[in-house]
This record gives sequence, structure tokens and C-alpha cells, in this order.
Amino acid sequence: MPTVGVKRDLLFKALGKTYTDDEFQKLCFEFGLELDEITTEKQMITKEQGQVEAAKDASEEIIYRIDIPANRYDLLCLEGLVMGLQVFLGKIPFPRFTKVAPAGKGAAPEKLIITKATGQIRPFAVAAVLRNISFTKDSYDSFIDLQDKLHQNICRKRTLVAIGTHDLDTLKGPFTFDAKPPKDIRFVPLNQDKPMTGVELMEFYSTHAQLKAYLPIIRDSPVYPVIYDSNGVVLSLPPIINGDHSKINLNTKNVFIECTATDLTKARVVLDTLVCMFSAHCAKPYTVEYCDVVSASGETHQYPDLQFRRETISVAKTNAIIGIDEPAEQMAKLLNRLLPTKQTGPDTLEVEVPPTRHDMLHACDIYEDVAIAYGYNRVPKTLPAKMHIAKQYPLNKLTEQLREQIAQAGFTEGLTFTLCARDDIGAKMNANIEQLPAVHIANPKTLEFQVVRTTLIPGLLKTLAANRKMPLPLKLFEVSDVVLADTKSEVGAKNERRVCAVNCNKTAGFEVVHGLLDRVMQLLEVPWDKTSGYYLEACDDPAYFPGRCASVLYKGAPIGRIGVLHPTVLQAFEVTTPCSVVEFNMEYFV
Repeated sequence: MPTVGVKRDLLFKALGKTYTDDEFQKLCFEFGLELDEITTEKQMITKEQGQVEAAKDASEEIIYRIDIPANRYDLLCLEGLVMGLQVFLGKIPFPRFTKVAPAGKGAAPEKLIITKATGQIRPFAVAAVLRNISFTKDSYDSFIDLQDKLHQNICRKRTLVAIGTHDLDTLKGPFTFDAKPPKDIRFVPLNQDKPMTGVELMEFYSTHAQLKAYLPIIRDSPVYPVIYDSNGVVLSLPPIINGDHSKINLNTKNVFIECTATDLTKARVVLDTLVCMFSAHCAKPYTVEYCDVVSASGETHQYPDLQFRRETISVAKTNAIIGIDEPAEQMAKLLNRLLPTKQTGPDTLEVEVPPTRHDMLHACDIYEDVAIAYGYNRVPKTLPAKMHIAKQYPLNKLTEQLREQIAQAGFTEGLTFTLCARDDIGAKMNANIEQLPAVHIANPKTLEFQVVRTTLIPGLLKTLAANRKMPLPLKLFEVSDVVLADTKSEVGAKNERRVCAVNCNKTAGFEVVHGLLDRVMQLLEVPWDKTSGYYLEACDDPAYFPGRCASVLYKGAPIGRIGVLHPTVLQAFEVTTPCSVVEFNMEYFV
């Protein structure tokens, strides 16, 4: 859940009323938000850096830190927050956002042309213009902060969408969105004083505190996305950085906004959100100049969309779902505090979903807004019409029962990480990682967590190694899931619940784990029988000592392994005493 910090005095000035902290906290709760913290810039810096000296020049102005629902992109800035609260309080009607053509006779809209080369890396783009906008220091900071919030939220750290904002008066259209080899791109990056190629730029920003996180998005691509105007001036190298030539400032009057993306829907949402929030600062409030975007296929589309979508809901169904009894007329008044609504029949309401509310996907989302407007605290508490008796999931029930019984047999339970290194299930277990049905983690943060485990043995061996100073014998067990790649599964992988036990002593003690297996089978009422029960059959496995390994069979099908671990496996995990182990799939017995 993102948190937005707004200056208290600036917020109250925009709302036209001063609240006490308790009053504003109550207002936030009624609106579906939460006032998380009341602080100052100085306190925030001191808390983050732990040094009072670092915050000596910071402001003492009161800041409200407000938790915003992750789907409410329109509330991530002061402008959106004020607009939403004023509509909720009935001070203003819901704004009508409109897209307009360029002013002036014969004036053509700005054009953004997408080349086919962009299909190799970042195929989509949308654009719009905010005309005659007036920035103050606070609104400018809010404009930049909203872009950062969107980048971290819906844009998924710029992997899905990257936003670029430019001073239109320093550029000349039409604009071109292209993809070129890094060595062929050369421009002066934002706040720098010398031009760089794409290759030099990657090297220069590889140590930058913020931008280095975005470099891997395009670094290994043979081409980089780039936007330039009709004079060849580079606007931006998305998703890394804008050009210095077109940077905006407090004196900027016309802002050209471009969003490049790998997901067109997300790009449209981001553009709608950005222009709706800051069109309030334009000379004609809530108007946005559209741009013509020519796709790689030659089709021309106008952006932004700014569509008001109409939805019809049933009053009776809404009342039933929320648990209230409001007439249609009163429900329309309530819903108008959040969305433009009118009554169209005795039991129907027509709701307009504005371009700021892309979180409205279904009628249930409208029901939620009705509940917010009505007040959750006012919804009467009632007992359910039907009573249900819960039942424990059979696999989990059996798991709990086996854990208790194995512990009573003298084994200590361990709980190890689900993720592990590739070598833990590969080379250290004398296996080829390429031949294992392992699920690999993309861009792992650490070498310790590269794959999802396919066996429980490495985790228990690591636990033994960490406790090797404890007196022998060490008898550990774990009942947990492993994950196996499975092309037949809808998600490409499946979970498998397994039982694994290890006996570590001066001698391997194969009879100890064999005895545990017999005890578990006795509890499960599985007989020793080749056809209808369980049985052991000699097999070869590189993780086990030659001639000391057997396959555990159940009704003729292999379900696990039992044996003495190979010395090289023990050495790889830094275990210095012999170990015997049993591991089998317990899902067959549910």
C-alpha cells in the first residue's frame, strides 16, 4: 500500500477548511483512507538516516503521511486527494475531463510516430499536451512526485511503463519513437553538461543511486528505445532518463507528456491519471490537448482517452450485498459523493465511471463505493443467514498428524527455506541441474535463493552443518512442500508434500530411518506388500552410497528414496559424520 506525504497547511488551504488531527483522521477513515503518521521533514530524515545532524536544515512543517489503497492511482498526489475529498464533502461537483483540439485556426495536434523497430523492445507509446499550465514550487514538486509514485506502483518500476515530461516550447514536432543501436544514440542526459552515447550512458549511471536499478531493463538489448523531435533533438531514452534539452521547470507553460510501454492498457491508465490530476492547473481547468499517435502498423489513435464509462446497477442487489436498506433516491445521493450518478428507474442507478477511476472493473467495485459513502460503521451487524461447519484440508490434517508422530519417534522438526541455490539441488547432490524439474527464479537477489527446492534433503543437511557441534545422534525431519516444473499444470509447476528424515551419527544408522518408515506406514495402515502396500527395491542414485540406496514403492509406483548418503554429498554440505535419509511423497496416502 503506497503512502503519500502531503503538507498539512497546503492540504487544508486547498480544502478550504482547517481540521484538527482527530477530525482529519476521521475524515480519512470515512473516505476509505488511513492517516498513517503525523511528522515533519526533519523527523523523517532523522528517522531514515539516524543522524540529527543530517536534518539540521530540514523543514519543521507538519506533514501528513496517508496510506492510499494500491488501486487508487488518482489519490497518489495532493491534487487528486483534494479533488476526491472535496467531491466527497459535497463542495464541488465531479470534474468533467475533456480532450480538446489545439487552439488556433488550422492548428494541427502534435504527432508521435512509432517505428516498427520499437517492436523489438518497447512497442507502445501514448502522448498528450497540457497547455498553459501554471506551476508553483509545491505543484511542480507534486507533479514530479506523482510520476515517481506511478513508476513504483502501476508501472512496476518502469518495466511496464516509463513516463517522460518535456517543455514543448523547446521542441518541434512531429516526434518519433524509434529503437536504435546504443552507439547510434547520442544526447545530453538530464542535469548533465556533456553528450553521451547509449553505451557511455549505461556505464555512467551504473553507480547512480536511483537509476542503476532501471538499467537492466534494456541494457542487454541490441537496440535502445529513443524519442526525438523533427530536428533530431532527443527527448528521452526510456525507461532510463530524459534529455536535458527539454527539461521542465517552474516557468514551463506547455508540457508534452509521453508514456512508452510494454503494456498499452497500463500506459493509457498512467496517461489518463497524470493529465487528469494536473489539468486542474491549466488556464482552462480539466482540459487536455490530445495528440495523434501513429502506430507501427500505420493506424492513428488519439490520446488521452478520457472516457466516462456508464454502468447500471440494481439498488436491491446493492442493498442485499452491503446489508443495508436504502431507497434508490438516497443511494444516488450517497454515490454522488464518489461517482457521478443518476436514478434511471425505481430499482436502477446509472453510474459514470470517470477516467480517474480505472480501478472500477466490475459492479462490485461500485458496491464498495456505496458502502464507503454510507459508512462502514453504520452497516448493521447481523448473523449469517446460513451456518457452515468448517473442515480441515485433508492433506494439512494428515501433515499435522504425521509431524506429531515423527516427533514422538525421537526426531526433531526443522523448517527450512523453500528457495535454495542451484548447486544445493544440483552439483552438491551429484546431480545435473539441467536434468532436474526445477523452477528457476528470474533475476535472483542472492546466490542462496536461485531455484525452488525439488527435495527437502539439502535444507536438512544445512541444518545439520549449522548444528554439528551438538551431541550425536542428530535426528531431524521436515514435512513440507517441494515444487516441480510440470508442463501439464496450468501455471507450469506443481507442489508436492513430502516427508524427509535424516539420522546423523558415528555410523549411518540405516536401520533408524528404515524403522521410522515402517512406523509411518504402520500408522497409515499400509501393509508390507509388493502389490497392495509398500515395498523397498534396490536402485542407483548418485546422491547415495553405491549399494546403499533403495526406492520406496507404493502399490508398485516409486514414491521416494531411502539410503545412506554419499560421502561427497556430505562433504559438499560440510557434514563430517555419516547420514542415512528417507524421503517420500505423502500425497498418495490422503
